[in-house]
Amino acid sequence: MKQIHKGNIITSRSYDELEIIEDGYILVNDGLIEDVFRDYKQEYRGYELIDHGKDLILPAFSDLHMHAPQYPQRGIGMDRLLFDWLNDYTFPQESNYKDPAYARSIYARLVRDFLRHGSFHLSLFTTLHYEACDLLFRMLREAGLYAYTGLVNMDRNSPDYYVDSTEDSLHKTEKFIAEHLGDEKVRPILTPRFAPTCSKKLMEGLGSLAERYGVGVQTHLVESRAEAAWAKELYPEFSSDGEIYEACGLLKGKGPKIFAHVIFPTETEERILREYDGISVHCPDATSNIIAGIMPAAVMHDKGLKIALGSDVGGGHFLGIYRQIARAAQISKMKQFYEGGNVQITLSNAFYMATAAGGSIFDRVGKLEKGYRFNAVVVEDMLEEEYHPSLADALERFCYIGDERNIKERYIDGKPVDPEEVYQRLLQI
Repeated sequence: MKQIHKGNIITSRSYDELEIIEDGYILVNDGLIEDVFRDYKQEYRGYELIDHGKDLILPAFSDLHMHAPQYPQRGIGMDRLLFDWLNDYTFPQESNYKDPAYARSIYARLVRDFLRHGSFHLSLFTTLHYEACDLLFRMLREAGLYAYTGLVNMDRNSPDYYVDSTEDSLHKTEKFIAEHLGDEKVRPILTPRFAPTCSKKLMEGLGSLAERYGVGVQTHLVESRAEAAWAKELYPEFSSDGEIYEACGLLKGKGPKIFAHVIFPTETEERILREYDGISVHCPDATSNIIAGIMPAAVMHDKGLKIALGSDVGGGHFLGIYRQIARAAQISKMKQFYEGGNVQITLSNAFYMATAAGGSIFDRVGKLEKGYRFNAVVVEDMLEEEYHPSLADALERFCYIGDERNIKERYIDGKPVDPEEVYQRLLQI
């Protein structure tokens, strides 16, 4: 069935430039965008026309780093630095997911809220618990979201109540991959928490799984100076945090290589990111809350490295990626003020990271252009009638002061989505 959506269309032309079509049209055929045009075409008469008036039609957002089990703890413990926050809040909270009923309650709300906020393309950490991880996978699939997710691997330097043996971690991971390969939209991914919580034997075992099953990897990389130094202390034969993943074979799979934070990359990390087509995930809120460092995103982009955005809930405190667009611009100015250099992130840069760049690891999502899937949100124009300088200003205002209540409609693969209706279905899984 063909439909035409009319409204104020905003998508990314490039990293530096928005593509804005005022009162434009999008022809959608069987979930795919068949045409985007400025003036109504007579040959399309007879197709259903959905007129969104002056509202903004935006590509759906991509959140490439968040911790699904940490959703209940967002906004808590934000005065702690990373390791204290992990030990005092995060590990105890994540251990609760041994209870499937607890997992069902939290994960159903989380998936509903992704839909509310317009984040339809995701990369998610879970916990050590197979049943809870399997449950989240099935909920993501039921909701129609595009996602990568996997069991977290930890076999050392973790609390006694929340750690696996090396053998159990590898066994559960392989079982999860084998049982969940083949889904077109939700896919398994290797998820070593970070190098200090994984022994070399575990990392090499995960490397074997990467090669055998062709799956990608998500992890944290040089997210703090203390973490990077600890990794090198535990792996003295390697020169950097990133080299551990390369040497142990975790980058051999064909799936995406997703590295969260990358705040203090060395030349080795930059080489690895470039050579293996890795994507670094900038998480501005978490950077401010618990990590104490700011990714050199602008510099990394200028070096040809890919940058996306992540909420990093619960290190971050707000699920909507549109807010991270605003925060990326804010903290880049702080970085420029204190460190010098041209490191500022513009609205166009951050919007690209949140849509086109993040969507690039999935299948034809992240832009509103011919050949892409119509994964989109319709956002009300929030500018006062008396003050309406440009559509770019309307987008910026939404990113700074908007929330899910300003998202009026949501579409995945061209089909309208009702978060509350989906939520009721999820509770039955």
